[in-house]
Amino acid sequence: MTPPIAPAGWSRWLVPPAALSVHLSIGQAYAWSVFKPSLESALGLSGTQSALPFQLGIVMLGLSAAFGGTLVERNGPRWAMTVALCCFSSGFLLSALGAATEQYWLIVFGYGFVGGIGLGIGYISPVSTLIKWFPDRPGMATGIAIMGFGGGALIASPWSAQMLESFGSDSEGIAFAFLVHGLVYAVFMSLGVLLVRVPRPEDRREKAPAAPPAGSLISTAQVSARSAVRTPQFWCLWIVLCMNVTAGIGVLEKAAPMITDFFADTDTPVSVSAAAGFVALLSAANMAGRIGWSSTSDLIGRKNVYRVYLGVGAVMYLLIARFGDSSKPLFVICALVILSFYGGGFATIPAYLKDLFGTYQVGAIHGRLLTAWSTAGVLGPLIVNWVADSQEEAGKSGSGLYGLSFTIMIGLLVVGFVANELVRPVNPRHHVPAPREAADDHVTSEQQHHA
Repeated sequence: MTPPIAPAGWSRWLVPPAALSVHLSIGQAYAWSVFKPSLESALGLSGTQSALPFQLGIVMLGLSAAFGGTLVERNGPRWAMTVALCCFSSGFLLSALGAATEQYWLIVFGYGFVGGIGLGIGYISPVSTLIKWFPDRPGMATGIAIMGFGGGALIASPWSAQMLESFGSDSEGIAFAFLVHGLVYAVFMSLGVLLVRVPRPEDRREKAPAAPPAGSLISTAQVSARSAVRTPQFWCLWIVLCMNVTAGIGVLEKAAPMITDFFADTDTPVSVSAAAGFVALLSAANMAGRIGWSSTSDLIGRKNVYRVYLGVGAVMYLLIARFGDSSKPLFVICALVILSFYGGGFATIPAYLKDLFGTYQVGAIHGRLLTAWSTAGVLGPLIVNWVADSQEEAGKSGSGLYGLSFTIMIGLLVVGFVANELVRPVNPRHHVPAPREAADDHVTSEQQHHA
């Protein structure tokens, strides 16, 4: 399954579409809510039960990325994309069987467990290869691919809704919808499997940027995944990512009821359709931030762009908390900025890791760092929902439900800001010795040639 080395003259711009074919597919996870009402009515589930496949999928994303990252690095992007294709599509096929037989545990196992493994392996599958193809613009390259994960729901949501309308929202109709998803995504993801290539060593040298200045965070040295997790830099970035994602997902998960609550007691309440439009705007900001901010990081540096995410993000939360209920435009603009930072944080972190630890095992390091996402995926919604429920019990309403949770988010962003400031160049004792690195590259090239 080792991908062929690109022939001379191969365009590196063919690699981002390969990555996009995978990320646009697995990005369907963000559209799971489309299936929730039908599942609840067809199988007699509660809202908590119908959310279980998605929640398990996100947990498995973080775990499979963390534990499978080294295998992805060792076996290459074609192997990883194939595993992601098999797991993600099989998850839908198992879910189709579960819906047809009305065995909900099979949907949870299929979509959540098996499909979740496909999410994690698929998410990190192209990262290392893209960085090697674009050493001069790693932020832009990873941003293009990871933008696809944020945008997958924009395709999947109307498509899934149309299928449920055509096939019916009973168990049989849901089963047909799951079946079509599994087959179509298998075909679409196979385009990435067939198209992906790894660069020749001479291609990497030709496109490599000039040597970084002394003392810069950008390093030409290489660090293994095992050594990286023992450095303070890794754990500083873990905190940075966790805090940034917690702040963004707290808004994203409760966006529609949040904007409705904020203006419920005003002269201009927000309608259900307007709240849905607000959610669509947030998804667009999430996508735009992934490519826009990650590309900007190539110009101003990774540390500086995270200062923007965390520092300006805290200011946005403060403005919403203080003045959000008095101005809809202010509320919407601040929320859009926060969500653009949320998406940008995901897309920029692989390039930040490459700057600090090199390209040697950056995919495996990225996989381990994604445990911060799993943590934030629980932490963000928990903070916002728990605080809102407790404030409601205390007799508060409207924007008063969120004041305390926004203050907590500001505090978390400040913690992330401090952690980012503590990032320094990696101590040379963690570097892989140059002769070993060269030998590894030679062995890899030989393996790829014979494959």
